[in-house]
Parts: sequence; structure tokens; C-alpha cells
Amino acid sequence: MTDSASQRGIRSAQLGILVNTGLAIVKFIAGLVGNAYALVADAVESTADVLSSTVVWGGLRVAARNPDASYPFGYGKAEPLAAAVVSLMLLGAAVGIAIEAAGEMRTPHHTPAPWTLAVLVAVVAVKWVLSRRVRAVGSAIGSTAVRADAWHHLSDAVTSTAAFIGISIALVGGPGWESADDWAALLAAGVIFFNGVNMLRPALWEIMDRTPGADVIEPVRRAAEGVPGVLATEKLAVRKTGMSYRVTIHVQADGGMSLDDAHVLSGRVKGAIRAANPKVQSVLVHMEPFERGGTGRNAP
Repeated sequence: MTDSASQRGIRSAQLGILVNTGLAIVKFIAGLVGNAYALVADAVESTADVLSSTVVWGGLRVAARNPDASYPFGYGKAEPLAAAVVSLMLLGAAVGIAIEAAGEMRTPHHTPAPWTLAVLVAVVAVKWVLSRRVRAVGSAIGSTAVRADAWHHLSDAVTSTAAFIGISIALVGGPGWESADDWAALLAAGVIFFNGVNMLRPALWEIMDRTPGADVIEPVRRAAEGVPGVLATEKLAVRKTGMSYRVTIHVQADGGMSLDDAHVLSGRVKGAIRAANPKVQSVLVHMEPFERGGTGRNAP
């Protein structure tokens, strides 16, 4: 993970903490004063966003540390671990909101105040913009944790939209429709839970070193095979560590070359791979003698 990438991720997490802290306070007070439980549930979601951004911030700080004697492969796994924690927090928030909403449905309460709709419109606009900004940062730096944080922000916009719809129905329907915002909160909880599950999968895949897609694998393979002197490649393995990749590849070359020449060739392969994908942090090249008709990718 480069310092610039980690700093961009950390700044996006800090921005999320500041924005969500303010929104959580506003929504909680507005929900209590305006008799809108969906808005209170939305405040809970914003509070979870504050915690999730804090987790992402911490995960990125740890992942940015350089390898040492205790962790020779670096601290990159802290980044997907942070993403997994954020996903689990999102699932927990969804369950909590659903339980509370179901309880509120059985409790008579007042019709929400009309002015709460204005609060929700402002919240949706802010969270939508924040989600897009954080997601752009996550995609640019290749951070699973930052992308998870962006989904968390988007889920807050979803709950706010659901709250707006529920409160609107309660206001238009009049007496007997007071619980519409509770139903909206329940629906929003389902959407949040779904997003939490979808966010958890890639985090777990990265923790378990699942092979990246062809968009990462094939450029690495082509770069290695394009180096003069490389006759075949095989056993290419790539794993993501934080926002960087680690590559292991077997390269077949002329079996008659000297050990020194083989070492030089392996260095050229490393350079070619890292030039093809700057996010590749390390490359381990295993040199083998080329055998015609063998199992190498380019073997005839």
C-alpha cells in the first residue's frame, strides 16, 4: 500500500466521521421531536456509519505499516479485516432497526411532523454525495474497506429515502397510518441487511486470498511472457494484500544459461510485471529449465 493511497483512504474515512456525527445528532433530535421513528432509526444508522468509518480509518493506518520481523509480508490484511467488521456492523444495525421497528408497530404513537420531511431531503442529498465521493476514492486506490464504507453511506441514504416515503404516507393517510414510517424503517432494514451481506463476501474472499479477476491476472502473465528470454510461464498465483498485490510465478527459460543470467532474467520479469501493474508490491520468480512439450503455458 502506497502512502498516498492510504492517506486518501484515511481522509475519506475522516470526512465520513465528521459528516455522520453531525447527521446522527440532527436526525436523532428531529426524530424525537417530530415523532418519526424512521428518522430515529436513521440516526442509529448514521451512528453505525461513524463507527464504521472509524474502523476503516484504523484498518488503513495499520495496513499502511511497512513489513517487519514479526510481519514480513506486511500488515495489508488489516484492510479487508476492517471491511469485514464494517459489514458485520451493518448487518447488526439492520437487525436492530428491524426489531425496534416491529416493536413500534404495536405501540400507538403520534403522526410524524411534516417538517421532518425537509430534514430527510437534506440528509439524502448529503449522504448520496458522500457515498459517491468515498466510492470513487475506494475504486481509485483499490481499497475493499473504503468501498465498504461507501456502501455504508449509501445504505444511510436508502434508510432516509424509506423514512421519507413512510412519513409521507403517514401524513397523507392521516389517522390510522401513523405506523407507516415504522414499516418504512423495516423495509430499509431489509435493504441494509442485503447490502451488508454483499459487502461481506469480497472482504472474506480477500482475507482467504481468493485469486483476483482476469483483469489483474492476464496483464501480469502477458508482461512476464513478453520479456525476451522467457520461453514459458506456469503456476501464476496472485493475491491481494491491502491495496497491493503479491505475485508468484514460475518462469521457464533456456536450461543452459548460467545462474547469473537466470538471476538477471528473473529481475527483468519482476520489473516488467511491476511496470504493467504498479499495485504489485512484490514478485517471486521461480526459474525453471524449458522443456519442449512440457506443461508451461507457452510450451509447444
